[in-house]
Amino acid sequence: MKTMKLNTLLNKIFLGVFVLHMLFAVDASAKKVKFLTSTAVPAARGHVIINHDKNRNYVISIHLFNLAEVERLEPTKRYYIVWMVTDEETTMNMGKIDSSTGFLSKKLKASFKTATSSKPSNIYITAEDDPDRQYPETQMILSTGNFNM
Repeated sequence: MKTMKLNTLLNKIFLGVFVLHMLFAVDASAKKVKFLTSTAVPAARGHVIINHDKNRNYVISIHLFNLAEVERLEPTKRYYIVWMVTDEETTMNMGKIDSSTGFLSKKLKASFKTATSSKPSNIYITAEDDPDRQYPETQMILSTGNFNM
């Protein structure tokens, strides 16, 4: 009876160590890239975390702080759009950060998450009137600059 309890305890310890090891192994593969200082919204700060999911897709998480409401920009726009430049120099519209649905709080915080099979080399945010644009206009808000994965 004591042997069974000891084996059960050892199994639980082994499982706990294994789970912790897996968590740190996944976290170690993440890449964190800060956005460069913005000329359009100088107080805006943020970073991008790039991970892999179980299918080896790139999971892109963006966290932003002090990002002004898009309607307060000059000229005013309707949406913040996240763009990705792939390692093959293709620019892709990844989606919008919509301030009207509560992504931006009174503390001017926003987040965005998506997954893609393409390897990113640059992430940037523009202000646009059309969320379905295939190519960005000229109003760049934030950019990571080029990085290597």
